[in-house]
Amino acid sequence: MAGDRPLTAGLSVVWAMLGGMTASPRPYAALAAEHLPADIAARWTELLLPCVRLLPAEAGQPVAVELGGVPRLPAGEEWPEWPGHGPLSFVAAVDCAALPREAVAQGFPGQGTLLFFYFDGQVDDGESVVFVDEPDSWAGARVLYVPAGTETAEAAVPSGLEAYPRVALAARMEVSAPDPWHPRGDAALGSPRVPGAPDDRPAHVRTFLDGLYDLRDQVGHQLGGHAHPVQNPVDHEVAHAVLGGGVPWDDPRIEAEAQRWVLLAQFDSDDAAGMMWGDCGALYL
Repeated sequence: MAGDRPLTAGLSVVWAMLGGMTASPRPYAALAAEHLPADIAARWTELLLPCVRLLPAEAGQPVAVELGGVPRLPAGEEWPEWPGHGPLSFVAAVDCAALPREAVAQGFPGQGTLLFFYFDGQVDDGESVVFVDEPDSWAGARVLYVPAGTETAEAAVPSGLEAYPRVALAARMEVSAPDPWHPRGDAALGSPRVPGAPDDRPAHVRTFLDGLYDLRDQVGHQLGGHAHPVQNPVDHEVAHAVLGGGVPWDDPRIEAEAQRWVLLAQFDSDDAAGMMWGDCGALYL
């Protein structure tokens, strides 16, 4: 997982992982049971995935993730950079051993540290931006895996970069649901929305989706599960880019490719860490 092909969707970065996960589906299952016919509710809840939500660590809580600060790099490892543009900013360090194993994919490392870097425009005043549909920009994001026991040292922050304030986050196992407008969720509900057309789906489906919006009211920091997109479904943006960008959005190949991708991490804009991704956006890896 040393970062051989990072992709970005708008201001997002996407990474592939594999594996099955299990967790209690409440309260999403209760919402579906309340508003949907039993067969549709069962079909929709099958889409739920466990995830790790990352929240500010309180006194005495184990720290699983640190936003910002200065990373510890292995001896001889150079600070990641985007060739021709400059060094990437350090975003977060994930202590893999501190995560609830039931909430992450089987392929997720059980030990060691994941270090996330992103070109945030500090060194060029935002002139260069990482976009999913611009392959030349993919080098503007990188994930480093540092195995447990590796000798490391605090790195020197490159000239032109200012480290983000360090913020400690604790891990909590939760369940994630697909975005209310995600094509797979629409298909499970049996009444897909037609983009640009009036929403003529049954009243009980619209009521269910209103409740789903209320349960998913914040993007937040997260590992695994369904991405909480600021705009369009992240996996479909990635699929569109992987297929070359010229494929029509209604081409079935996009959905097939999207199902090959799952979320590694999402990092929201965070006032405490001084992080602002675009206009209150989020990074998706």
